[in-house]
Amino acid sequence: MAKIKVLLADDQELILESLHIVLSMEEDLDIVGLAKNGEEAVKGCEQFQPDLVLMDINMPVMDGVAATAVIKERMPAIKVIIVTSYKEVDYVLTALSHGAEGYLLKAIHPKDLAAGIRVVHAGGTLITQEMAGKMIKSMNHVPATISNEYGLSAREMEVLHKLASGLRNQDIAEALFLSEGTVKNYISTIYSKLNVRGRQEAIRKARDSGFTDHQ
Repeated sequence: MAKIKVLLADDQELILESLHIVLSMEEDLDIVGLAKNGEEAVKGCEQFQPDLVLMDINMPVMDGVAATAVIKERMPAIKVIIVTSYKEVDYVLTALSHGAEGYLLKAIHPKDLAAGIRVVHAGGTLITQEMAGKMIKSMNHVPATISNEYGLSAREMEVLHKLASGLRNQDIAEALFLSEGTVKNYISTIYSKLNVRGRQEAIRKARDSGFTDHQ
């Protein structure tokens, strides 16, 4: 069975080494790279093409939120878990809006951390109910229905809203600081999750769910 390739990013060497030692003991995990700041994390992703990054938030040169945005823009297939030592909602929300798959607190037990990596690698997300509630409130009170029912990420909901507003792919890309190719990828994922074949059908389903009325 192929191992899950993981890149670790943390500016504290002790934490970085501890994570490296602990996670290397898991048979299905392969630690392919270590990064001490966001810039190194981006370069590491380009070099090692990991399946997943464990990303600290507070780092010099480039923080974890900015690094997540760059990684998700350039290499959207790489999954990102934010690892934070405090519940700083705004940072986590911003990282999630850039496409991070979830977050974990540094105090977590190593076995739970490894389990979290497996969940995200298998296509799941790691967001507490409390954080999900804050996300929904922060996004102009978008109702939970469409995100919960169809499993759209925060970024996909943003793209869907722009789509429902009648914007073209190029305009959506400019509005959300994404490349047009990335927007196309998001739109095809949205179509798949909503089980629709095209733009008009997606917009109709979004409106039927009350999604656009709350923006």
